Amino acid sequence: MTAERRRLPFAVTLATGTSLANHTGAWRTERPVYRNLRAPCGDACPAEEDVQGWLYRAEEGEYEAAWRLLMAENPFPAIMGRVCYHPCETACNRGQVDEAVGINAVERFLGDRAIKQGWTMPVEAAPTGRRVLVVGAGPAGLAAAYHLRLLGHEVTVADAAERPGGMMRYGIPAYRLPRDVLDAEIDRVARMGVTFELGHPVTDLDAEREAYDAVFLAIGAQIGKRAYIPAGESPRLLDALAVLRSVAEDEPVRLGRRVVVYGGGNTAMDAARTARRLGATEAVVVYRRTRERMPAHESEVAEALDEGVQIRWLSTISAAAGEAIVLERMELDDTGFPRPTGQFETLAADSVVLAVGQDVDRTLIAALPETDGAVAVDEAFMTATPGVFAGGDMVPSERTCTVAVGHGKRAARRIHAWLTGIQPASGPKPPIADIERLNTWYYTEAPHQMRPRLETARRIGTFDEVVGGLDAETALFEARRCMSCGNCFECDNCYGMCPDNAIVKLGPGKGFAIDLDYCKGCGICAAECPAGAIAMIEEET
Repeated sequence: MTAERRRLPFAVTLATGTSLANHTGAWRTERPVYRNLRAPCGDACPAEEDVQGWLYRAEEGEYEAAWRLLMAENPFPAIMGRVCYHPCETACNRGQVDEAVGINAVERFLGDRAIKQGWTMPVEAAPTGRRVLVVGAGPAGLAAAYHLRLLGHEVTVADAAERPGGMMRYGIPAYRLPRDVLDAEIDRVARMGVTFELGHPVTDLDAEREAYDAVFLAIGAQIGKRAYIPAGESPRLLDALAVLRSVAEDEPVRLGRRVVVYGGGNTAMDAARTARRLGATEAVVVYRRTRERMPAHESEVAEALDEGVQIRWLSTISAAAGEAIVLERMELDDTGFPRPTGQFETLAADSVVLAVGQDVDRTLIAALPETDGAVAVDEAFMTATPGVFAGGDMVPSERTCTVAVGHGKRAARRIHAWLTGIQPASGPKPPIADIERLNTWYYTEAPHQMRPRLETARRIGTFDEVVGGLDAETALFEARRCMSCGNCFECDNCYGMCPDNAIVKLGPGKGFAIDLDYCKGCGICAAECPAGAIAMIEEET
């Protein structure tokens, strides 16, 4: 082969030794770029937590830093770690590998640890001189008060009840949410400088708002809907919310030994499980659709069944007579709507507890336009009255504590913008890191840690908490199951795999950079990134 021929193929013109002697970047047709995608867990969170962000800190054992990042969005991690139905876990990509990360369990661990350690949230914003009235001390109102206070506003929370918490106190039984946990997280909000006016029903909104620059309405849906049951001499008819409230206030409740609960939501499950704890030997839930169409969360249904609650699906109460009720069998039509069949049976009952839905008391807000039985608000949670905002159960939405907390946060930031003229930052959101963007072969199977539960035999007759929490060891393990979907977690795979030493480490917590003088665009780094945090884009010509 001649000398001229030897100079043509690149393979024989490269210098020997380290690859840094060869500037291979000129060969590139594509270049790798690091990207930050939206993790599906955070995208599914009604409170819009940076789930992946605080899990990352928790897996490093930086529990206080994780808690503070969590608290930037949600002021009640110990509460939500107990009562939230964790849609984040339903969306978790890890669930397609083995089991979803126990996000809710780690959140509770951080919340409980904060209570034990006495961690607090300082108000660092300068006082704005603006005053905001929050009507309602439930999850939406308390969350709004917390975020408004962090933004420097003076906040007063008014509530007709003698104690704050709303449905968290008077609707969720203590076996799901211990009152010392509820009190500790609300007390933290009070210590931030929020003023509480309890036992103070707001009856004249126009008069009350004269002393304030803005109002946030978070009354909640605390009026039980009624159901017509033809009856002469009938069992006692009770409202589920009234029963749960009486139990929460340590008032005597007499349900009898045979209790029927009419409804299929979470309140119905709570009422039936409470009846068992009050001494009912039979607690029967009557629901007109199937289990698959039941609005109650699956975990609530499962725990009710574990505790001996019976459920009559595809049934409705058609009448009550003496110490019994008459059930009619239902069937679903092609649209899923229940239709009567004309088949009847009699069921003994000392009392019937109605749990067929809840309404908002519109006495205070009668003048405000409504939609679907709720207060009409715009995208900023403002009602038709300037300066009056509303959220939580009062507006069209799913009625859960976590949704209410999310409303309170977003409304607070909109109220702040309305008061100050400073609009919240916004921009296009990056795409969600779905499972197809990840390299899941790097993740070994590691099923999630189970939270301890009170033995079924010990639950009846006590309102002790049923579901326990993780300890530090299991919480750390659970946090480390996070796959960091769509975001670099500095595993060094790209650095170790690059054949041209084109990956530059910027230091702990700073990630990596691409040295384009040497990157030839082979794509190995993108192919070997477990989290899918590297994309190949076409090189500009």
